[in-house]
Amino acid sequence: MPLVAHNKLPTFTRLASEGHTVLSEERALRQDIRELHIGFLNMMPDAALAATENQFIRLVGNCNQIAQFYVYPFTLPGLYREKKAAEHIKQHYFDFEELQKQGLDALIVSGANVQQPFLIDEPFWEPLTKVMEWSLENVASTLCSCLATHAIVKQLYDIDRIPLKEKKWGVYSHQTIEKEHPLMRNINTRFDAPHSRYNEISKQQFEEAGLIVLAESEEAGAHIAVSRDQFRVVYFQGHPEYDVNSLLKEYKREVIRYMEDEINEPPPFPEHYFDYGAKHIIDTYINTIKDCKYEKKDLPVFPEDGLNECIDNTWGDTGKAIFNNWLGLVYGLTSHDRLKQYMDEVDPKNPLGIKI
Repeated sequence: MPLVAHNKLPTFTRLASEGHTVLSEERALRQDIRELHIGFLNMMPDAALAATENQFIRLVGNCNQIAQFYVYPFTLPGLYREKKAAEHIKQHYFDFEELQKQGLDALIVSGANVQQPFLIDEPFWEPLTKVMEWSLENVASTLCSCLATHAIVKQLYDIDRIPLKEKKWGVYSHQTIEKEHPLMRNINTRFDAPHSRYNEISKQQFEEAGLIVLAESEEAGAHIAVSRDQFRVVYFQGHPEYDVNSLLKEYKREVIRYMEDEINEPPPFPEHYFDYGAKHIIDTYINTIKDCKYEKKDLPVFPEDGLNECIDNTWGDTGKAIFNNWLGLVYGLTSHDRLKQYMDEVDPKNPLGIKI
């Protein structure tokens, strides 16, 4: 059901142009539809800030529950921002202290880029732990993505993620383990999901923490896990929110690093992402780069358009369905809580005299 454009965040305009239902706040107030208020903690660096914002808010807007969705992006102190990103945040993001006073029904926490060997040494560590401590007591469910999953598992269970020998990135096949869990309702028993990370929490580590692994991949490991109370905290190691070209953008950045001699070897392909035609395009391009470097000629433009034609989106519908299930569970729990509050306010001597 509809997103509500309750401020001038450009994402709302962009999603409306894509055909999503986005209501103005004035129009939303005229409709008698239940509201859900979702916080979105965006910790991504400047280059991915707006794209991550678009991806997660789009997934919320795709939910088919009968509700109006108010999404409140915010970020953390300690994360360095260039001028353009800082201005975007100043104009369109919310203050966490104000959101605490207002209250939220659920929270989404994005991934982040890290610079330190240990998460506890990152500048975002302390403010992130404060957000998580608050969310455990004040929202129906918190959904963590990738790095956020690693950080929260460290915070709550003191379990350190495991460094991988090489970057795990690509689109991988997954199997649903807990088919009856409400988060996996009507989800294919086999589905794809993108991953992009240098570290992991293993299935064994999740289970040692008392968490339930809902889906895993033979190649990429555990993908979705939840707390024992069904869904109070949801952990993703993959990226169901990714656009079809998100891994292409990451691959392009790595190739440019090679072009600029930041790395000595061309980056490996994201696994199971491109079709067979992409290999010829990239092999030709890398050879051209080598020749240009040797002959000291201008380097060629990255063949992004050609590679775009070599990608199929095999994960988007599953990502939408899982988010739909999650928001449906949030909807149900907050309905129950509000019903309990409603019943508590009934005067037993005058049961029809309901206080609103």
